[in-house]
Amino acid sequence: MNRWRFVLNRRWAGYLLLAVVFAIACVLLSHWQFARRDEALAEIAKVEGNWDSAPLPVDQVLGDTDAYVDTQKWTPVTMTGTYLVDDQLLARNRPFNGQPGFEVLTPLRLDDGRVFVVDRGWVPVGNSQDSPDSVPAPPAGEVTVTARLKAGEPELPGRSAPEGQIATVHLPDIAERVGAPTFTAAYGLLISEDPAPADAAPFATPRPTEDEGPHLSYAFQWIVFALIAFVGLGVAVRNEYRIINADDPRSRTGSARGS
Repeated sequence: MNRWRFVLNRRWAGYLLLAVVFAIACVLLSHWQFARRDEALAEIAKVEGNWDSAPLPVDQVLGDTDAYVDTQKWTPVTMTGTYLVDDQLLARNRPFNGQPGFEVLTPLRLDDGRVFVVDRGWVPVGNSQDSPDSVPAPPAGEVTVTARLKAGEPELPGRSAPEGQIATVHLPDIAERVGAPTFTAAYGLLISEDPAPADAAPFATPRPTEDEGPHLSYAFQWIVFALIAFVGLGVAVRNEYRIINADDPRSRTGSARGS
């Protein structure tokens, strides 16, 4: 037993502590990757369950202006109203296929006076870079809109935007601009308009990729890294033991047997 006393000194205690801390970090990162995978699978389930479902009246899905649950993401809804073109806004910094651009947000006043924000799609930046060269006009008069639900975005303090633009789709801010009862928990990504607009509508939001990503393999990799830390420590202890006890006949005998 005395031949192993060297592992009780401070140096080896420090190595052990370092291995334990590293292993704990690896386990935490592994759990984080498992959680990321669960989130990805939940998003895929929403796409598979809601994207192609039959549209329902918005009142049937969202009873109140502040009603929305995350499981309703991508659910198609229909509504009839009139676009408030004067209150139209552009959401900044919205890349699409690697190209910078804007999302066109046009409030729709429903028959009951409430307002639902419709994301009519994406337009590229123009020659000035600060605005698009043109924005396709929505249909005039009464229009029936079909759109997929999406949660509003949080407010980003310190982010500013020029007149007629916003940095984030923060629905309470849009409601304040419109000055009418507005759905503030969710807005809609345009699917169709009836009647159709005279000009081609902005680019519609494509179906999200149903890919869970590499999170599962990363999670297992972090577990392997944690095990490697202790295996490496064991190998280092064994090598140190052989060096310290090189002159011990019992050590040489054990080494010979091991080889």
